[in-house]
Amino acid sequence: MLAQILQPINAEAGRPSIPAFTFKQYVELTYLPAAHNRWKESTRSTSEPEIMRYLVPALGDQPMKGITRDQLQRSLSVLAGRLNTSVVAHLRWHLNAIFRMAMSDGVVPFNPAEALYIPAGKQSEMKRVMSKEEVKLALTILDLRQRLILRLAVFDGMRPGEILAIRLGKIGEHQVLVDQRVYNGKLDTPKGRKGKNTSRRVALSPGTMEDVKAWRSFLSDRSPEAFLFPSETGKTPLRADNLWKRHFDLRLETVGLDWVNFQVFRRTNASLSRKANVDDKVSADQRGHGLGVSLGVYAVSDLQQKMDAVRRLEAEVLGAAETRDLALTQ
Repeated sequence: MLAQILQPINAEAGRPSIPAFTFKQYVELTYLPAAHNRWKESTRSTSEPEIMRYLVPALGDQPMKGITRDQLQRSLSVLAGRLNTSVVAHLRWHLNAIFRMAMSDGVVPFNPAEALYIPAGKQSEMKRVMSKEEVKLALTILDLRQRLILRLAVFDGMRPGEILAIRLGKIGEHQVLVDQRVYNGKLDTPKGRKGKNTSRRVALSPGTMEDVKAWRSFLSDRSPEAFLFPSETGKTPLRADNLWKRHFDLRLETVGLDWVNFQVFRRTNASLSRKANVDDKVSADQRGHGLGVSLGVYAVSDLQQKMDAVRRLEAEVLGAAETRDLALTQ
């Protein structure tokens, strides 16, 4: 009888007791410290504020074991009323990651966030891209340095942080080695999964190479380790936000391009590349991301491309002569 009484007690002997965390406590004490080890600086600077700004206020004082799927879904639906769908999708991903870790730690018996769906959020603004004429116009009004930066972004598919981290020794004949980027003033490896080799060689257009040659002649430090776009001190790269506010905004505003930003440059590269019949895989490799992201996020088809597409489809189905006859009849 004594053995039977002691059996359930002895079964738990030696096992560490698991604290009864609230959501806020688990996020701050366990999840975020662990996530910092695998997140890059750019991921941390966006993901952590999202979690602390939206999820912790909504769920912070709730015991982890008591949070249900319905409660999480209601919280997402409330947030969707004031946030766009992409942010809500990120929050859903964060919840799943938090509770997946909590389940592996034994804090919760199962993951209530695994079956969450993404409620429709506020509609995002239409993604705009620059036309060929607008790119040409921007090139005519910008000074040499800003013109070179635009070329590197629009023609060569580089991110702003990659452009500003270019060192002179990395520039070769018709190409540049991208093995660094600058983000919030800090140098880091190019965007990609932490621990993976994300370096790549980016081909440079002839016009870009001409502007690189012209711009280098104005640099006081031309050593291999010198930055192509140094700050006033010459020891650090320029910051993208300061550069844009001081040297792009006012110039572009004068010709009605005040809606343009670095993200528009990136979409323009993807969209005009497709319009120029550049191979999608080559274009994606040049920009340094996967083919799915290239087609689903950055490439935007314009009306002319859509009109050409429906005309080709109609002609393929009905035949050119029948299509012409139907048009004349109508």
